[in-house]
Amino acid sequence: MPELRRDPVIGRWVIISTERGKRPSDFGKEVETGVGKYCPFCPGNEDKTPPEVLAYHDPSREKNKSGWWVRVVPNKFPALQIEGALNRQGDGMYDKMNGVGAHEVVIETSDHAVDFPDLPAKRAEDVIWAFRDRIMDLKRDPRFEYILIFKNRGAAAGASLSHPHSQLIATPVIPRNVRELVNGAKNYFEYKERCVFCDMIKQELTAGQRIVSENDDFVAFVPFAARFPFEVWILPKVHDSDYEDLQKHEAVNLSRLLQQSLKRIREVLDDPPYNFILLNSPLRESKLPHYHWHLEIMPKLTKVAGFEWGSGFYINPTPPEEAAKFLREAD
Repeated sequence: MPELRRDPVIGRWVIISTERGKRPSDFGKEVETGVGKYCPFCPGNEDKTPPEVLAYHDPSREKNKSGWWVRVVPNKFPALQIEGALNRQGDGMYDKMNGVGAHEVVIETSDHAVDFPDLPAKRAEDVIWAFRDRIMDLKRDPRFEYILIFKNRGAAAGASLSHPHSQLIATPVIPRNVRELVNGAKNYFEYKERCVFCDMIKQELTAGQRIVSENDDFVAFVPFAARFPFEVWILPKVHDSDYEDLQKHEAVNLSRLLQQSLKRIREVLDDPPYNFILLNSPLRESKLPHYHWHLEIMPKLTKVAGFEWGSGFYINPTPPEEAAKFLREAD
């Protein structure tokens, strides 16, 4: 059973993942695997993964068989374990609990060679909708406080399998980074009586310098204080703190803008590895007037090193205005 341990100084929780235990010799270079018939995510290899928890598929298809185009399965090597009670307890001055949570893989397509930006529009929309479906299902579990959806694309970004996929982890505590984000937005709202993200969208659309692209429902821009070169945020234009409120027409426009943004990043930066994260509101804090769910895309172009870890500062060598211009001009 994994274990969650709390840092007594800053309140950060750490997962001690005994299921993924490694000896010193195991910490080698990460290499992407999974090609052709040996890929556990490819059709025909459904028995190589845990049983699916969601699939979009042909009506006649049998469960855990071929004939799907989006499939969600529990991670075979989960960071957190879905079975069991939290069992919060003290260990002297320290706090810990069982590593209870959910860790799932969203297999975005049955085609091993087609990455998310190149999926047919309807199939990309289905991936966006699968995120919503899984949040709606898992939020019913009272043990979970937060759900993070993320994608690691490329070995340098943390991916160990090359078949297009993203992941979901539900945690029994709200991650410290999320709490700081929500609280910072709340402080702004209490001072100005406006959502900081709504103000950000208004200013970016007015100035236009950092806009990458937009459509009726969403806007993509490089943030003013971007931590990483060519970092891109995607936000809904209408205030909403909860991703699960997403409507069908919004899923269409979100998938289109996400595909377009990733294509621009690929063209301008020669197909870099990247991460994206979906930062939703905490599960038990819905309809927040001060928070705005959003996606953050971070190409893996620089390394976080000693200064960044020690200070919390990030060094971004590319001004956001220039990054946005390059991306905006890409076809």
